Amino acid sequence: MSNDHQQGEPAPRRRLVPCIIIFVLGVGSLLPWNFFIIASQYFQRRLAAEPSTTSGGGGYSYELWMPLAANLPLVVSSLLNCLCTSGCGRGLPAALRRCCGRGLPAAPCGSCDLKHCPLVVSTMVLISGLFAATAVLVDVDMEPRIFFYVTMATIVVINMSNGVLVGSLFGVVSLLFQQHLRWFMIGQGASGLIAALVMLVSILSGVPEQAYFIIPCVVAAVTLACYLCLGMSPRTHTHGDGVDSPQQDSQEPPGSTEMTALSNSSEAPEDQRRDENQERCSGWRVFKEIRWMAAYVMAVFIVTLSVFPVITSRVQTVSKDNAAWDKVFTCVCCLIVFNAMDLLGRIATIFVQWPSKESRWLPIAVASRGLFVPLLIMCNVQNFRSPAVFRSDGFFAFIMALFAVSNGYLASLCEAYAPRLVRGADCEAAGLVMSLFMVLGLSLGAFLSFWYMRVLSCDLSSSH
Repeated sequence: MSNDHQQGEPAPRRRLVPCIIIFVLGVGSLLPWNFFIIASQYFQRRLAAEPSTTSGGGGYSYELWMPLAANLPLVVSSLLNCLCTSGCGRGLPAALRRCCGRGLPAAPCGSCDLKHCPLVVSTMVLISGLFAATAVLVDVDMEPRIFFYVTMATIVVINMSNGVLVGSLFGVVSLLFQQHLRWFMIGQGASGLIAALVMLVSILSGVPEQAYFIIPCVVAAVTLACYLCLGMSPRTHTHGDGVDSPQQDSQEPPGSTEMTALSNSSEAPEDQRRDENQERCSGWRVFKEIRWMAAYVMAVFIVTLSVFPVITSRVQTVSKDNAAWDKVFTCVCCLIVFNAMDLLGRIATIFVQWPSKESRWLPIAVASRGLFVPLLIMCNVQNFRSPAVFRSDGFFAFIMALFAVSNGYLASLCEAYAPRLVRGADCEAAGLVMSLFMVLGLSLGAFLSFWYMRVLSCDLSSSH
């Protein structure tokens, strides 16, 4: 396609295409995590035959150990990716820095080959292959103990890869497509809803469970195609309607300075590159500028993961005599309600951005989410020592809706504010730091949920 033809394309199309691509990247970045969360009933059923040899049977509780197995490697990979990509990991081995380097394809603006983006491509291929292996294991007879270790190892490897993938994609979007960052966050929220709806259809239709785990393989292929398209699309199309710099629409495209630095770095004088590295590398300076937004995002996800899904998935319906409703209650009231309202909260940031990044109401709103923890614990949770104060399916769904919409709204708001607090050249580093603190929040929340279950649960091995 010629440049003249590209420049003659209607403005709505130029704006829509990058939004769709970045939305799909957001979906693909968190789909592995969501599919393993939502498939908890399948894994717990496979492990139910294991005679418990530990106190309370907690040693083989999928719901208890999965968040830890998923989030700890996610933190390690995100930290390495943040250090290496921001240029602050000079003390790390050179091979590791090259491996975890920038996720942006090296091709200047033209065609993007697989060899130009090995980091993102390899992680997507690995994730797809492991999901295919998980689908194969559905029909393999295996001792529950061995199945537990194989599953946990698969989750560790997938989430280690996913940490690199999320950090790389977040950094690229923050650097080059800042005005479309909200679509990346919306895509991440949509991934959970997609996984929950697929599970509901699977339950109601009775299709083989292999089909559930094959879908992430297809999504990974689509995500990879969109990533390669991102490298081939002209950057001017993604910056023409920039929210932060509307005056540059007809002049030099916003972000062209960063692209010039990326594509012509080999031609830049040595001292100029040294100065740019010093300016861009100061990860500590970038962190200080966005530290509050990073802390808010971490706090949001600590509260969320402390009860979801480990505790909320154990809430039982009060209508146990209704077998059909009992079968889909967890999927509908816990998983679909959470993911749908989380997505709604993320979409709401397109139209409303309150509180502002300077407002004192922002930390108050983040801190107030802690009230959801006791409210959800006091619902009709299975085998809990705490009394079930709220024995109502409607109340549980209502609290889950508020819990989820506040998670999506506040997380997206803080993620969108962070790149606005730094210079254009530091937007990628800011995106990586925010991604790191997001997974830190997920991990700390998973530890809290582990502690809650140890303290409050009478039987850790019970399943639905």
